[in-house]
Amino acid sequence: MVVCNVIAIGIGKATIKHQDVGLKLPSPNFFGGMGHASMLACTSLGHVIGFGAIQGLAARGVL
Repeated sequence: MVVCNVIAIGIGKATIKHQDVGLKLPSPNFFGGMGHASMLACTSLGHVIGFGAIQGLAARGVL
């Protein structure tokens, strides 16, 4: 799940046009300068990707 969130943050960093709009995070440099809404969107996408990865690996018998 953590790896999927990191991948989603990379995707969001590359595709979100206005990343720093809205509320600021406590350490913006730690989060790549993203705002609260951008980080929430990226981690939501990461959880969806992670859920699919976990379900797919479980169906194959890996997990």
